[in-house]
Amino acid sequence: ATVKDFTCTCPNGVMATGGAVTACIVDECAANPCGMGNDQDCNDPNTASNKLHDFTCSCKSNSMISKVDGPATCSKNECDANPCDSTQGQVCNDPDPTPATVKDFTCTCPNGVMATGGAVTACIVDECAANPCGMGNDQDCNDPDTASNKLHDFTCTCKSNSMISKIDGPATCSKNECDANPCDSTQGQVCNDPDPTLATVKDFTCTCPNGVMATGGAVTACIVDECAANPCGTKGDQDCNDPDTASNKLHDFVCTCKSDGKKKQTDGPATCSKNECDANPCDS
Repeated sequence: ATVKDFTCTCPNGVMATGGAVTACIVDECAANPCGMGNDQDCNDPNTASNKLHDFTCSCKSNSMISKVDGPATCSKNECDANPCDSTQGQVCNDPDPTPATVKDFTCTCPNGVMATGGAVTACIVDECAANPCGMGNDQDCNDPDTASNKLHDFTCTCKSNSMISKIDGPATCSKNECDANPCDSTQGQVCNDPDPTLATVKDFTCTCPNGVMATGGAVTACIVDECAANPCGTKGDQDCNDPDTASNKLHDFVCTCKSDGKKKQTDGPATCSKNECDANPCDS
């Protein structure tokens, strides 16, 4: 029967024997009562009075949300946990993460199908529907497994050569470079792409009427004398004159009748007069 051998111990470890501790000085926030997530602030308003269970936890994201003597239920953007199926291209949206509302997020598929509070079971995505191979209409698109909704597995295949293809993007298709008319048609240059099935750039040739040739661009000057081809005929009754071979302009040669210099024709034989007796039609 020992008198006053009891002890009084404070929450912070201070101890006294035979009577109460005069002052414990307890800061309840020191023990992290609001949790270890670092999303809440703790405040103990009166450590001097050593009153217990009066600390307050306040949410950092919204100080209006708080709780006395325990952690608060704070707001949270549920999309941070990636609840949607990204392999199907689903996009997550938490419409108002300020309220601590659970499962109000939505998952939306690329084709617009939406689910609230969980991932969409199946988006059924046909990636070819968005014309990922381009608008040039020179490629075919194929999505091999729309049922599995796998993304980035579509294939673009060139119509001109099925051996040229690319996964998850437009292919570099062959092209006949002559389609763009790169040669100088005013000089009569003719374009030829030797192998348009290959996606080779500037392998086309421009050839002049006189045989001069250039690769990958128009011939600078063909030097074309149109009279060399006897465009006024072979009868010898007309003279041909090409006034400006230096400029290589075509269809500007002039045929002039030898019997009458006033009778002329540009870009073709003239209609010359003729003495029919020259053919000796009478019986001499």
